[in-house]
Amino acid sequence: MSRVCAGVRGLRRGIMVEAGRDCKDVVTQLAAVSRALDRAGFTIVASGLRECMMRETEEELEKLFLALA
Repeated sequence: MSRVCAGVRGLRRGIMVEAGRDCKDVVTQLAAVSRALDRAGFTIVASGLRECMMRETEEELEKLFLALA
């Protein structure tokens, strides 16, 4: 999550743009943040899956997984 936070801070404050970074670098950073968020989401789901399965219906679990896509 620290990678996500650092990446977003750089993008949010416009640091990359203000520093004159190439568009390709900005898009690459956005993609890296997106992948890191995806991994974090899947990690959270995987670690809590047993508990979720006990509490949630199959339909609710399906909605949760689709929200990650």
